[in-house]
Amino acid sequence: MEIVHLLRAVAVGLGGHSARFAQRNGMHPTDVRALIALMDAARAGERTTAGQLGSLLGLNSAGSTALVDRLERAGHVRRVRDARDRRKVTIEVEERAVALGRTHFGPLIERALGLLRGYDERELAAVRNFLTGMRDAAD
Repeated sequence: MEIVHLLRAVAVGLGGHSARFAQRNGMHPTDVRALIALMDAARAGERTTAGQLGSLLGLNSAGSTALVDRLERAGHVRRVRDARDRRKVTIEVEERAVALGRTHFGPLIERALGLLRGYDERELAAVRNFLTGMRDAAD
């Protein structure tokens, strides 16, 4: 149970870190979750529509549109028409938003990377398996 309690404390701490970022930048916590989802999709080579983003975040169509409109007005994302099917529009994160996130989350990421450098391959595999299992359980 100690590890479960530590994991909960980490989740709460990361949530607070994310909430402070949102507050300092005039964003809603859902805006931050949306940007993270879009960056994760881009890293995986996937393009994301507003509808897909809304499904990931548990939003209806109107909520998805309002979210993307808000992020676009703030200069965090852009709508991009598909070259092959002009009816399809995907959402991409602007470099400005990535830089803003890097400024806030960069020190935390560097700290995490520093901690991970202290583990050997077997230990990293165990950490990866545990976190993957917990992510899947939460999903």
